[in-house]
Amino acid sequence: MLSASRRPLLALAILAIVAVVARAQDPIDLWKDFDFSQNVMKQSDVQKLNIWDLKLLRGVVFGRHGRIFKDADIKNYLEAQSWYQPNAEFKNSMLNENERRNLDLIRIAEASQHETIQPGDMRYWRDRPITARKLGKHSSAEWKVLTAEIEAIHGKRFDDEPWLQQYFDERYWYRASDKYDAKKLTAIERKNLAMLNDAQKKQRKVALLPGDMELFENRTITEQALHGLSLHELRLLRNEVYARHGRMFRADWLQQYFYMQPWYTPDQNFKDESLSGTDQLNVETIVRFENRIHQELSTKPITRALLEGLFLEDASQMRQEIYARHGKVFKEPWLQKYFSSFDWYKADPNFTEAALTEVEKKNIATIAAYEKRAVTAMSTIEG
Repeated sequence: MLSASRRPLLALAILAIVAVVARAQDPIDLWKDFDFSQNVMKQSDVQKLNIWDLKLLRGVVFGRHGRIFKDADIKNYLEAQSWYQPNAEFKNSMLNENERRNLDLIRIAEASQHETIQPGDMRYWRDRPITARKLGKHSSAEWKVLTAEIEAIHGKRFDDEPWLQQYFDERYWYRASDKYDAKKLTAIERKNLAMLNDAQKKQRKVALLPGDMELFENRTITEQALHGLSLHELRLLRNEVYARHGRMFRADWLQQYFYMQPWYTPDQNFKDESLSGTDQLNVETIVRFENRIHQELSTKPITRALLEGLFLEDASQMRQEIYARHGKVFKEPWLQKYFSSFDWYKADPNFTEAALTEVEKKNIATIAAYEKRAVTAMSTIEG
């Protein structure tokens, strides 16, 4: 029988052995020497791992090529590995098909363990309806990514929203297609889109969003229902009334947007003057509200409440609109095309910021501060 003085030493020895065994059985350690480029994991392998291990394992697959992560957990883990060599030039094209298949297994397993949906999870939900319990709370940028991801899976491009296009270009699974057809979305995917849009409206405290005008074919819209929407969203809503009758648009950004909608059927015979009744009243209400916000950009100080909840791109376009009112010519082709589609825009190659009023300068600074915060929130999204 052990003496009382030796018992603490034995207990410490047992704890040390347990710790060594635990380290030896670390699930990630078992995969450190696995060649993901030549072999493919089994589904049963990933099902044994918890969400923490899956995240780090995803980091290992990318880390073999030196990808630099923003996620602090993955970043710290990789930097502690002797084999890891950070590569600022990493591109997804470095991954072969086996590595992509392994990432698919890992990423789908991660999504299945998330308590609420996260950017990058939508492939798991392609054939599963999202429930209200799974929605969670998200930033404006995250809502945008989640809804766009359902369409990105089918190859949709987002050329009129460069930050969003860049986000998906950085996803290893994304394959852009010039032949994207929104009508190929499944019934479950459309239901999930509707669920995400409803949750987004509730969180942003807005009554409607682009895509909702079918609900107002026989109902008039009040200005109160338009509060909280950006100028860009208001323009989409206004033109959606026409698009639901098949109008074909001269502005490329509008035609591209509506062509991507599953409900849109172009009608060459439709004429704007044939719009009447409730539809005409709703267009007039939206135009009136839109014009007031457009004018107030130069005459009234913008409040944070007006910006709260706006997508990064919408806030950026609102800031650029102040410059556009003075005829600034934009270097970005998509932005120049966007403003050139409005009758009020008159290009002025001689524009300088000296033309801005003090109210406009303050509004630009307020919006820029909001954008900076929005970018910080978005930078954590790695899908």
